[in-house]
Formats: sequence, structure tokens, C-alpha cells
Amino acid sequence: MAPQGARALFGIHHYITTGTDLPHELIHLVFLRVSQINGCAHCIDLHSRDLLKTMPFEKVALVPVWAEVPHLFSDQYRAALAWAEEVTLVSETHASDEAYAAASAAFTAKDLVDLTIAIAAMNAFNRLGAPFRLPVVAKA
Repeated sequence: MAPQGARALFGIHHYITTGTDLPHELIHLVFLRVSQINGCAHCIDLHSRDLLKTMPFEKVALVPVWAEVPHLFSDQYRAALAWAEEVTLVSETHASDEAYAAASAAFTAKDLVDLTIAIAAMNAFNRLGAPFRLPVVAKA
């Protein structure tokens, strides 16, 4: 219905996945967590499948409670997940100075900007996927 808009969003996705130094697994981990917060079934299904290519099922299943199982995720992954939650819930968190300091300690300045672009892009995708009820691959 809006091919130019879709191309623009996919251009950001392309940049994130090919033009940054962020590990692909970290990108999909953040995409999954943002999608869980936003309740986008399509994106949860898609990014769970992406993560299962490199991450064990047990770990993927515990992404919603990552803070309760810190031994499963590296310091950088935990920082990315915390920043993803902070930015996704910005109307509640206001991107606190403490959260920014923690994220800045785990990423270079450019990587933190790229991570934030990834989070913002996934929030945009979720705001299309959830309301328009994009389908999931999962079958009964």
C-alpha cells in the first residue's frame, strides 16, 4: 500500500544489518526484546527464528526475563537489552542518565548510536506489524 515508506524502513534495516559493527546475534536479540515489549507476534516469531540459528532454545526462551538470568548473557548483551527496554519505553523512562551511562560503558559512541537506530527501527516495524496483524510462520 505504501511501497516508498516500506523501502525507507527496509533501508534502515539494511543499514543496521550490513553497515554497522554490531554482531548479528545482538541485533536480533534486541529486535526480539523490543518486539516482545510491543507485543508484535509477527516480529517475535521472525526474530525468535533468527536467534535460534545461533542461540540455544533455552536462552531464547528466557529473553523476556534476561535480567533474572545474568549468567546466560554477556555484559554487552545485557547492556543492549537494558538500553532496548529503556528506549522502547522512553515515555516512561525518559532515557535516564543512569541508563545512558551504562549503555555508553558497554558500546563505542558509534555502536551506541547504531544500536539506538536499531531499537527505533524495530519499534517502527512493530507499530506496523502489530496493528496490521502481520501473519506468523508458526502453525498449530
